[in-house]
Amino acid sequence: MIHVRHSAIAAVPLDVAFAYIDDYRTVPDWMFGVSEFNPTGEFDQGLESTFDATIHIGPSTLRSRLEVTEWERDRVITLASLDGSASSSTWEFTPLSEARTEISVDFAYRLPGGLAGKALGLIVEPFIETAVKNSEVTLRNNLEELYSNRAPGSR
Repeated sequence: MIHVRHSAIAAVPLDVAFAYIDDYRTVPDWMFGVSEFNPTGEFDQGLESTFDATIHIGPSTLRSRLEVTEWERDRVITLASLDGSASSSTWEFTPLSEARTEISVDFAYRLPGGLAGKALGLIVEPFIETAVKNSEVTLRNNLEELYSNRAPGSR
């Protein structure tokens, strides 16, 4: 399993960061390449909720069904693929102060074995690293803008 890890600090409270990432409606606004992210089952949040995602990577469009396999409010969200290639993303939240939160992500994916898998890994890993970093910058900017636009009394 290949892992791409990244963390950043957002100038927002823990609950604001978690709620934004936990809201499926915001995912296309900040996740690199994601154009659609829609609930497919009874739940749209928390354990066992499932989502259909449409992801554009260059000229290709990938579709995947994801399930939340770990969820603890203000601490962690893990999504795992139910079809296609084995992949998961784990988002962890750590309060640093009342208005600063560290957000860490671990994207894990399994490629085919053998030389073909190794060659594919050399191509895919740099793309995923770039996508993770772009998503983090957009996510942090969106969070900080959302928080700064709140009325002073509601912060």
